[in-house]
Amino acid sequence: MEKTKYYVSLGTQEISRLKAGNNDDFIIYATPDEVNELREMFNQMYEADGGAFIRSHIPILEYHHDRPNDDYDQGMLRVLEKLHQLGDETTKRHIESMGILDLD
Repeated sequence: MEKTKYYVSLGTQEISRLKAGNNDDFIIYATPDEVNELREMFNQMYEADGGAFIRSHIPILEYHHDRPNDDYDQGMLRVLEKLHQLGDETTKRHIESMGILDLD
């Protein structure tokens, strides 16, 4: 299946075929199935973020013992791995420069 160019913004979790404003944090080339997989990863991060919001209102629970925050962090790593896999050379170099993925 042919891959299409997409613009991805981590902050807004936007995946778009059209460049608009600042939605081009990363540029990827993906099939519709790969875009659906990435969208599902963003959805899981959104759900974990909602859980973290609720937890933040319970002062006796410490951040480092917070499952929703851990889930969000792991989701971010999975998204970055997928973006690296699908990204153009600029996207790959940018993610590699972050030094947070084990790409070996």
